[in-house]
Amino acid sequence: MAGGFGGGGGEAIAGRAEQYEGKITGYFILACIVGSFGGSLFGYDLGVSSGVTAMDDFLIKFFPEVYARKSAHLHETDYCKYDNQVLTLFTSSLYFAGLVSTFAASHLTRRRGRRATIMVGAVSFFLGGAVNAAAANVAMLIAGRLLLGVGIGFGNQAVPLYLSEIAPYNIRGAVNQLFQLTTCLGILVADVINYFTDKIHPWGWRLSLGLAMGPATAIFVGALFLPETPNSLVEMGRLEEARRVLEKVRGTRKVDAEFEDLREASEAARAVRGTFRSLLAARNRPQLIIGALGIPAFQQLSGMNSILFYSPVIFQSLGFGNSAALYSSIITGSMLVVGALVSMVVVDRLGRRFLFIEAGIQMISSMVVVAVILALKFGHGEELSKGVGTVLVVAICLFVVAYGWSWGPLGWLVPSELFPLEMRSAGQSVVVCVNLFWTAAVAQCFLAAMCHLRWGVFILFAALIVVMSIFVILLLPETKQVPIEEIWMLFDKHWYWKRIVRKDPKYQGHHHHQMAAMPTAAAKSGSSEV
Repeated sequence: MAGGFGGGGGEAIAGRAEQYEGKITGYFILACIVGSFGGSLFGYDLGVSSGVTAMDDFLIKFFPEVYARKSAHLHETDYCKYDNQVLTLFTSSLYFAGLVSTFAASHLTRRRGRRATIMVGAVSFFLGGAVNAAAANVAMLIAGRLLLGVGIGFGNQAVPLYLSEIAPYNIRGAVNQLFQLTTCLGILVADVINYFTDKIHPWGWRLSLGLAMGPATAIFVGALFLPETPNSLVEMGRLEEARRVLEKVRGTRKVDAEFEDLREASEAARAVRGTFRSLLAARNRPQLIIGALGIPAFQQLSGMNSILFYSPVIFQSLGFGNSAALYSSIITGSMLVVGALVSMVVVDRLGRRFLFIEAGIQMISSMVVVAVILALKFGHGEELSKGVGTVLVVAICLFVVAYGWSWGPLGWLVPSELFPLEMRSAGQSVVVCVNLFWTAAVAQCFLAAMCHLRWGVFILFAALIVVMSIFVILLLPETKQVPIEEIWMLFDKHWYWKRIVRKDPKYQGHHHHQMAAMPTAAAKSGSSEV
C-alpha cells in the first residue's frame, strides 16, 4: 500500500514545484480518511441499490409485477426480466437529484469551503438512509433516494477537490484515488451486507438501506476535526489561516514556494469573474472538452455502472440462482477494489494515458467475449452450463478490473487536475453533473436496451470504448508528476490544443505574470510558437 507513495520519476515543468517541502502528517492522513468515507458512501449506495432491487421481499412489497415476471421463468424472461421503468427510476432518481444539487454544492464549495459542503452532504445522506429504511410505499422510497442523491451531489463535488488540494503534488494521483478505492470498498461492503440481509425475511432490505446512516455519521464527525484546504482558505481571502493550515498539513514551516503558488493562482482566479462563463473561453477549451464533458461522459458510457448496478440482476437472468447472484456481485466488487489498488500504485509512475489505453484494449476484448457467448448460448430460457458460466464471469471480471484501474479512478482524478483554480469548483460541478447525467441515462436505458438489443448491448459498449480510447490517445496530454497550477502549460505544447488556446486574447496575458517567474517555461513556449 505504502508502495504508491514513493516520489516517481519525471521532471516537473520548470516551476516552483521542486521547492515544495513536506512530509506525510497525521493531519493529512485524517483528511484522507474522512475524505475517503465520502467515496464509500457513494459506493455503498451503488452496491446496495443493485442488491436490494434483486431481493424478493423488496420486489413483492413495491414491485409485485416484476416479482411475478421474475418467478415465472418464462421464455422471454432471459433478457427482459427486470425491464420496468419505475424500478429503474428507484435507482436513477438518486442520480437526477445529485445532478441538480451539484450546482448548489459548487456555490457552497466556493463561498463556504470544501469542508462545509462535505458536512451538508453527510446530513442529507443520513436523512435519505433513514427515510429509505422506513419506506412504506414507492413514494417514500423515491423521496429517500432523492435525499441520498443530494448527499452524493454535495459529496462528489467536494471530496475529490478536497483530496487533490490537500495532497502533496507528487502523490496527488494516489491520494485522489482514495476516492475511487473507497467507492469500490463501499460497493464491496454493500454486496456482502446484501448477501446476509437477503436471508432475513420480510425486512432484510430495510437494514441494507438503513446502514447508509453509519458512514454518513462518521463523515460528519470527522469533518468537525478537519482543516479546510489551504487553497480554499486563500480563495476566501483568509491568508494567515491558509498559511497555518498548510504548515500543519505539510508538517513543516518551509511552505513558502507552495504558498506563493496558491496565492498567485488565487489572484489569477479573482481576476477572472463569471466562472461558468470562463469555462467556455477558448483558453479553457481543452479542460472543457476533455475534463468537463468527455471523460465523465465516457466513464459512464463504458458500460461499467450498468454491469455493477445490475450484476446481481444480470447473473440472475443468466440463470445463477438468487444467492449465487449476490455472490457473483461480491466477486465483481472485489475485482474493482483490486483494480483501484493497482491504479494507486502505478498511476504516478506509468501515468494516466498508459492506464487508459491498456485498459481500453482489455475492456473491448472482454465485452466482445461476453457478447459472443450470449449470442451463441443464451436467451432460450435454459440455464447456462458450468463452463460457459465460468467464462462469462471471468470475462466480466477482466472488464471490471480494467475499469477499476483506468476509467473508474481516472474519471475523477484527471478532470480534477485539469482545471485552473478560478474554475476548479465550477469545473468539478460540470464534471459531477455530466457524470450523473450519463449515469442516470445509462441506468434508465440499460435494462430496456438489454431487453431489446439482447447481446448487442455489449457490442454497443465495446464500440463506445473504442471511441473513448481514440479520444484519449489524440487529445489528453500526460499529467503525472505535474504540479496542479502548472497543468495549463501542457496544453500550450499539445499538437492540437495549442492552436486553440492561443487564439484566446486573454490567454498570454492571463499567464504573463507566471511566465515572468519562469524564464525557462517562457523560453520553451516562445520557441514552440515559431
